[in-house]
Amino acid sequence: MRKFLLKLASLCALLALVVLAASGIGGCSIVERVKYELTGADISTWENAAVESGIVSETEEYHYDHLPKTLQEVYREMYVRIMRNEDSGDVLSPVGVDDFWKAYYAVLSDHPEIFWIGTSAQVEESGLTRRVVTYSLETTVPAEARDSMRGQLEAAADACISQIPPEASSYERIKFVYDYLIDTVEYNTGSQDSQNIQSALLYHSSVCAGYSKAFQYILNRMGMFCTYVTGQIRDGGDHGWNMVRIDDVYYYVDVTWGDPVFANQAGSGEENPGKNYNYLCCTEYDLFKTHVPDDSVELPPCTSDAYNYYKLNGSYYETFDYDTIYNALMQSVWNGNASINLKFGSQEAYDTAVYELFENDMLNDAGQYLMEINGTDTWSYRYQTDDNFYLITIYW
Repeated sequence: MRKFLLKLASLCALLALVVLAASGIGGCSIVERVKYELTGADISTWENAAVESGIVSETEEYHYDHLPKTLQEVYREMYVRIMRNEDSGDVLSPVGVDDFWKAYYAVLSDHPEIFWIGTSAQVEESGLTRRVVTYSLETTVPAEARDSMRGQLEAAADACISQIPPEASSYERIKFVYDYLIDTVEYNTGSQDSQNIQSALLYHSSVCAGYSKAFQYILNRMGMFCTYVTGQIRDGGDHGWNMVRIDDVYYYVDVTWGDPVFANQAGSGEENPGKNYNYLCCTEYDLFKTHVPDDSVELPPCTSDAYNYYKLNGSYYETFDYDTIYNALMQSVWNGNASINLKFGSQEAYDTAVYELFENDMLNDAGQYLMEINGTDTWSYRYQTDDNFYLITIYW
């Protein structure tokens, strides 16, 4: 029997396989599955068994829907058994090692409410059939404590949801949860249970997996679509983020990169100083400049910028027009804003703005105006540029 160990990457719960040993036994038939699942019932698949036993997902399972039909059975088996707190046992669906991991990973990606699974899992393979015959999951929460923690997590999510106005649009709900998690969670690589939602919702300290799964969990609890996406950062390192849907159009969200603690930013944005809204309902064109999704699941096009934060808040400029930007600067000073965001629609417009603002003295009049308003003869400012998103933020 050959034994394999599945280790989830500590940062964002990605999967890796390590071979440990060898020898073998055989697999199980559908009839045996029926006897295991519901003795005497006329059930022939785990999908039917899940319905019969009341273990039915209340959320849209994006990863399940994009698995080959042949892997959906083992996905459902593992989902049912995990929800039954069966942390180890025989694998009854016929599946090879690689496909087992694909299905198992898909379960965890679809179901952030599975909060008690640790960072590793072990399976054994039959030397005769090359099928997985047993599994054993590392867990972080004892079975007897799971119902209590589940109640705490539901209450924590509902505490966020209760603050959202009933009439809020889908975008407004997404933005509220984005803001809420950034405000209440600290990015910390040493966080307890950092791969699961309790790190963000109960301990308020997490990494990308915890941020992203908590975001997914809260939106799912409101009946909204949100799934978990994994990949890498172009400069190196595994990472996880989310994909949402508004009116049948998909957008990416990266709550972790919206947190200034993670991004090492002093702040940006007038409405909520410190948050980075580049990663709220963004397009693949913007996100993929820094993020690379893996091939674990097929992803739809995310090309609409209809919910670009800066467009919605009057801070977006398709081209650079001197008078338009000048008036925006002066209006910001007049309004007493602490900062101003200027997002441009092209590299050319952005480069022109950087030159005019910081090399060609465009800020002088705004500075003089600011000194006049405040009755002082000195003025200092700082600014931040984001070359990937063509964004300039000036702090008065």
